[in-house]
Amino acid sequence: MCGIGGVFNADRHQTVDRQLLVNMAAIQAHRGPDGFGVEVLDQAGVGFCHARLSIIDLNESRARQPFLTDDGEVLMAHNGEFYDFQRIRADLTAQGVRFSSKSDSEILLRLYQRQGLEATLPLLRGEFAFALFDRAEDCLYLVRDRFGIKPQYWAMTPEGLVFGSELKVLFAHPAVERRFTSEGLFHQLMQTMVPGTTAFAGVHQVKPGHVLKVQRVSGRLEVSESTYWDVDFPRKDERDSNRTEAEHIAAVRAALLEAVELRMVADVPVGCYLSGGIDSCSILGLASAVSQAPVKAFTIGFDDARYDESPIAREMAEATGAEQDLMRLSGQELYGHMERTIWHAERTIYNTLAVAKFLMSRHVNDVDYKVVMTGEGSDELFGGYPAFRRDMFLHGLDDLPQQERASWESLLQQSNALVKGAMLAENQVDDPDLDAVVGFTPSCLQPWLACAPLVPELLSESHAAALKGYSPGKAIAEQLDADQLDGRHALDKAQYVWIKTMLEGQILTWGGDRVDMANSMEARPAFLDHHLAAVAVQVPPELRIKGKTEKYVLREAMAGLLPDVLYRREKFAFMAPPAHTEPEKWEQMKQLADDYLSDEAIDAAGLLSKAGVRALFARHEDPATTDAERVQMDAVINHLLGVQMLHRMFVAEDVPALARREADRLGWRVLMPV
Repeated sequence: MCGIGGVFNADRHQTVDRQLLVNMAAIQAHRGPDGFGVEVLDQAGVGFCHARLSIIDLNESRARQPFLTDDGEVLMAHNGEFYDFQRIRADLTAQGVRFSSKSDSEILLRLYQRQGLEATLPLLRGEFAFALFDRAEDCLYLVRDRFGIKPQYWAMTPEGLVFGSELKVLFAHPAVERRFTSEGLFHQLMQTMVPGTTAFAGVHQVKPGHVLKVQRVSGRLEVSESTYWDVDFPRKDERDSNRTEAEHIAAVRAALLEAVELRMVADVPVGCYLSGGIDSCSILGLASAVSQAPVKAFTIGFDDARYDESPIAREMAEATGAEQDLMRLSGQELYGHMERTIWHAERTIYNTLAVAKFLMSRHVNDVDYKVVMTGEGSDELFGGYPAFRRDMFLHGLDDLPQQERASWESLLQQSNALVKGAMLAENQVDDPDLDAVVGFTPSCLQPWLACAPLVPELLSESHAAALKGYSPGKAIAEQLDADQLDGRHALDKAQYVWIKTMLEGQILTWGGDRVDMANSMEARPAFLDHHLAAVAVQVPPELRIKGKTEKYVLREAMAGLLPDVLYRREKFAFMAPPAHTEPEKWEQMKQLADDYLSDEAIDAAGLLSKAGVRALFARHEDPATTDAERVQMDAVINHLLGVQMLHRMFVAEDVPALARREADRLGWRVLMPV
């Protein structure tokens, strides 16, 4: 895992500034503190940089990137991991291909040279984002993995295209604009981003499973994108109906075991994140069975017992002989580190779980671990969230009697009372644009669509005026692939929408890569192996959620290694206690608000309405306000703090100067060619 960046100028004769590339590497040194590399093709107007975290092939001189082919025709920079690389390398070696390193990254370069990008992509397994420049084609390719585990941003400037693993990498380039858009600001405050977008003007993401092609033609750059993979749930009449329940269970078990085995490969120790859920417990159970030595299991515990899953995690660790490392957190610690978390997340957060994960990755680094396996992706593939259960019985069970349907709804709301307002909306929200594309408004988006009416009153007059008539639901709906929703079961649709919005935009950003790599720690989500996904989408909806049991097929596949209390336990959404639930935490939040949401700070940024912010706090403190409303408003307050922090860090701050200072501090510099 590393960080990448680069520049592709429209004018091939305009040489890329090498020190600028060093600065772009330095500002993301947390992603790769083990060294940096810069490569510039002077007669091609191209330059790449790379900050390295050594996981595979620890020899710095041998595996340093960017890689340039011997003939100088292909330049490559890669962030992430390719699994099954040893087999691919051995096969290519037997065919006469010669490798200069033991790095997994080099297989990309050799495969591309041999067979081109289109034939190479299906062979790449893992989490990755990479850039390839082909001199013969005079073309740059930016590619992102299938689920969007690794980030990849890009922006067009008057001189050319700039790309990087993080927004701050782009902002280190003085030609990249640093300005909120009204629409981006709106979506930061309501939590759900429009796929492919960011909060900032002209700054885009390469979408998961996509290739961005940048072709230079007569001194200008032409940008196009294409899809190379999608989740692809089968249509109702296309799913293999001949497979038995036992066969589905066995197929899931085999695919998950293979995914875990591949992710145990590293030249450094591999640990596991362990909560009290089926997902991480399954990963730990399989990893422990595969490993010859006890596996290190890292657990977050909260002082509030209602949100604390550490007792179940402890039982799982004991059952597998794992070496558990428990980090217990209080409210004061969470808000006390929110600013640093936002610096790395580069987007707002609705819950301080992001801060908890930031602190956990720091702890993992402190005990000399660089790699952990995680459980992200299980709920997405196997129907784990309460929102999926709700959509299943509302839209996916046509023969369910109305009385039983109402009973299910009541039980679901009671068992998820703590997350009502965050994981489930307090009241039904129907969006006509989402209804038109999906067939209904997915329950996973409803809590955030419920926040949308609060947003205009919180915005400055100029931003509010620019958003007159704006529909966030329509903006999201327009980015969903209608062909992937057509003819699918309601549960398939709900999972697909979550994967394209909340998984990529939330769980894999402020809940994943950004807070993990903030402390030079690589996370490997085994459930997001695309071979496992291909097995999961074939599982019938009624085996993903069987009766009132979510993730049924996964439970059965892992039943032999799960403690009984966990096997029988209903899904609980893992989150940190909201601010209003702890007096200490509320005071910590208020201290941040006194700074970032003061009249002076609001005036300086020009993003928010002072009156709107004051009214929101007054409503929060009104005794008539319900707990679900407070959970919702806690999220909005976190977003308000977040946008103000982002403005101070990335708009008001001189980021190019900051990047140069970071390079100087690290002693990272390159000698200019004579």
